[in-house]
Amino acid sequence: MNDPQVTSSPGPSPAILWTGRVLTLLVSLLFVNSAYQKLTTGANGTEGIPPLGIPQSMIVPLGVLELVCVAVYVIPPTAVLGTILLTGYMGGAICTHWRVGDPFLFQIGIGVVIWLAVYLREERLRKLIPLRR
Repeated sequence: MNDPQVTSSPGPSPAILWTGRVLTLLVSLLFVNSAYQKLTTGANGTEGIPPLGIPQSMIVPLGVLELVCVAVYVIPPTAVLGTILLTGYMGGAICTHWRVGDPFLFQIGIGVVIWLAVYLREERLRKLIPLRR
């Protein structure tokens, strides 16, 4: 049943898709590096975490949590769920830094880039949250 009035919308340009993919890669590398630092230092802790009031026993679980969230984020069928999970993780980071009086603008920026990357590469999300001209 080919209805001439129903047309499929053209997908995003290759430049938009690749921008989303590159941003996804950069965000993912940032989180993987952070998780690696947490997992390799383990109970010894990292320099930046104990001053935030996070117990050293939580460092390894935080690293594992980061890796799980990133894995869900980079798998296309679960990318939107991964975005939500990483947003929650970054919300915790923002609250933690805010609580001790540290600047948290970087964490907000990472959250924005997480969403921008998935928005650019996921048509499902663009249909759910369309931008109008």
